[in-house]
Amino acid sequence: MIGDMLTLPAGAAGSRIVGIGHHQPDKVLTNDDIARLVETNDEWIRSRTGIVTRHVAADDVTVADMATAAARHALADAGVPADDVDLVIVATTTAADRSPNTAGRVAYALRTGVQPGASTPEGEEEPDLRDVVGPGVIDVNTACSGFAYSLGLADQAIRAGTARTAVVIGSEKLTAVTDWSDRSTCILTADGAGAVVLQAADTPAVGPVVWGSEPEITPAVRIEAPADRFAQDGRAVFKWAITRAADRARRVVEASGLSLDDIEVLVAHQANLRIIEPLAKGLGLEDKIVVTDITESGNTSAASIPLGLSKWWHAGNVPAGVPALLFGFGGGFTWAGQVVMTPTR
Repeated sequence: MIGDMLTLPAGAAGSRIVGIGHHQPDKVLTNDDIARLVETNDEWIRSRTGIVTRHVAADDVTVADMATAAARHALADAGVPADDVDLVIVATTTAADRSPNTAGRVAYALRTGVQPGASTPEGEEEPDLRDVVGPGVIDVNTACSGFAYSLGLADQAIRAGTARTAVVIGSEKLTAVTDWSDRSTCILTADGAGAVVLQAADTPAVGPVVWGSEPEITPAVRIEAPADRFAQDGRAVFKWAITRAADRARRVVEASGLSLDDIEVLVAHQANLRIIEPLAKGLGLEDKIVVTDITESGNTSAASIPLGLSKWWHAGNVPAGVPALLFGFGGGFTWAGQVVMTPTR
C-alpha cells in the first residue's frame, strides 16, 4: 500500500530555551495619565489591579514591529543567527493585517531588516531572496494563553522533526483596541512583545503543553466586530481565576513529571496582581519567584508571559537552569501551560 511507503522525519528527544528577549514602546502611561481620561485615580487602580504604569505604542508601530524587535533580542541572547531559524510562531490577538500574517512579516524582517513592502534603507542593496527557503510561519490566536499554546506547538514540531530552531513570540498592541472611555478596561491594557528561541535538545527542557478551554465562559473576554474593542466580564474572569486556575495549573505540573515542590519560578499571565497572588498561594508557590511584571507593564495579553520572563531574566531575577511554570489564561476562554527549564547563562 502507498501508506506503507511514507516516512517520517527523525525528531529530537525534546527542546530547550536558549535565548529570551523582549520589547516595550518608549511611551509610558501612568495611573495619573489614565485619571485624566476617565474618572479614577492612582490608589483605585493600584488597589484593584496592582498596575502602576503601562507602555503604549505609537500609532505607526505595529504588532509585527514589536514582535521583530523582541525576536532580535532573543536571537542575540541565544547567539543564534536569523538564518538558522526554520519556524516562527507569533501569538497575537491584535494584529491589524490578515495577510501576510504576523509571523511571515517577522520572518521577512529578520532576513531583510525591513517589513514587507517597505523600502530598503538608503545605501543598502535590495536582498535577493529568489533562492531563499524561509521558515515556517504560523500565527496563533488564543489571546492571553497564546504564548503557551505557541511554545507547545514549537516544541512538538521540534520533537516531530519538522523544525530544529524556532522563534516563539507573543506580541500585542492592546491599546489599539481599547475603549478609552471604559474605566473597567482602559486601566488594564498595554503594548509589548516577548520572545524565546527554542532549539532541539538531547534532553527535554520543555515539558508537555497542557491546554484546554472553558465553554461556560467563552464570551467572557472579547474583541468582536464591528466595534473591535476589548471588553470583558471581569467578575466571571476573576471568579474562574480564583476557583479553577490553580487546578488547571496543577495539571500542567503533573504532566511534566515534576511536583509543585520542584517549581522555582511562576510566570502566569499578567492579568491582574489580585489574580497572580492568590494563584501563587493556591499552588503553594508564594515563597518562590513569582513574576509580577503586571505592575510595570500592565496587561499585554499573549505577550505578558514572555515579556515578564524576559525582563526578569535579563534583570537577573530568574536563576538559570531551574523549573519554571508558565501558565496563560484568557480570551476564548482558553488556558494553557508547560513547565520549562530556564536557560543557562
